[in-house]
Amino acid sequence: MSYEMIALVMFSSMMMMLLTGQRVFAAIGFVAVVAALWLWGDGGSEIGFSAAMKLMKWYPLLTLPLFIYMGYMLSESGIADDLYKMFHVWTGSLNGGLAVGTIGLMVIVSAMNGLSVAGMAIGASIALPELLRRGYDKIMVTGVIQAGSSLGILVPPSVVLVLYGMIARQPVGQLWLAGAFPGLLMAGLFILYIVVRCKLQPELGPPLDKEERDRYTFADKIRLLRAGVIPFLIFFTMTGLFVMGYTSLVESSAVGAVGATMAALVKRRLTFRVLHETVHKTLGISCMFMWIILAALCFGAVFDGLGAVRAIEGFFVDRLGLGPWQILIMMQLSYILMGMFLDDTAMLVIVAPLYVPLVGELGFDLVWYGVLYTITCQIAYMTPPFGYNLFLMRAMAPPEVTLGDIYRSIVPFVAVMVFGLAIVTAFPQIALWLPQQVYGR
Repeated sequence: MSYEMIALVMFSSMMMMLLTGQRVFAAIGFVAVVAALWLWGDGGSEIGFSAAMKLMKWYPLLTLPLFIYMGYMLSESGIADDLYKMFHVWTGSLNGGLAVGTIGLMVIVSAMNGLSVAGMAIGASIALPELLRRGYDKIMVTGVIQAGSSLGILVPPSVVLVLYGMIARQPVGQLWLAGAFPGLLMAGLFILYIVVRCKLQPELGPPLDKEERDRYTFADKIRLLRAGVIPFLIFFTMTGLFVMGYTSLVESSAVGAVGATMAALVKRRLTFRVLHETVHKTLGISCMFMWIILAALCFGAVFDGLGAVRAIEGFFVDRLGLGPWQILIMMQLSYILMGMFLDDTAMLVIVAPLYVPLVGELGFDLVWYGVLYTITCQIAYMTPPFGYNLFLMRAMAPPEVTLGDIYRSIVPFVAVMVFGLAIVTAFPQIALWLPQQVYGR
């Protein structure tokens, strides 16, 4: 059997196991270990052991549980509720203002957590009931929350970019900086769409009535701004020390975790329940990601040993005669197709051993490609029939929001995200300028 056929058998076996409902890390790790033993005998067992040791020695991985802890601490202690009230008062007088404020809340939550699940939970539990009560169109606000929560995997500290950095062997700090401007660009495009749409159709997003607006004086609004001071202070202290070179990436994540704990303590919200929930959720998410990374490293090592990447490159370039940009576009389309059935971590683990080395061979920057991959994951999160965010929203939304409403709500936002992806693809410096300034790349 040729190495190309062995690679095809591995890939198809892994997909079959995933379709049976097996856990992602179990399916991928099992196929990798069986293939290694089949190809190289007892010596193949060293591949999995080597991958485990590589994972244990990867110092930046310590950032993963620390940032997850920081996000859950700020969420569980109710600081996110304070933030939404601030946005509610300051933006409520505009048509669609509360929806714009929801996007602002999602950006801050993303910067605190790095996971889309946290943004979805906060948006669905805090923002959605309030928006519906204020007479906002249920289809539009459902799309707003789904689109806003997807920013969690792009805005630093993105956990998805940590996974990509580990598998693609790229510096996580550069990846986070590369995701900053595209994340803000995407949030800006969402806000622009909401403002224009509500200007043309005011009934979709009515402003707060005058009586309620008059209830808050200018002094009250200034006092409410204090709700945003603590999260901003934590985030800018954490990132500022890192960008200026005073702390390493891991030290910055520790600053964020300690800062979040101190914020909860100062606000007298650091109860045993908050601490227990934060630690419990942090442990669960961190362990899940570590198992996935371990399986991905093992699978990638077997693929590298087979020379499958060279074979795929030869197929696209020599046999099909495709150029680098055509191959890149095909890769992005395949991510969107897989995203209809898989989550972002599963997609990355499945195709990273194939795509990442090929992207490097084609001459593209792997940090820039990490941003493209993450934006494509955002789109895939919201793509029917089995988009990850679609079912999260269905589980959290009130009964009057149907699955049909959820499917219809994402159409304009997916179009906006595709437009944003095209901008970042056409102008790589949007992603690469900040890492170049900080690291001198």
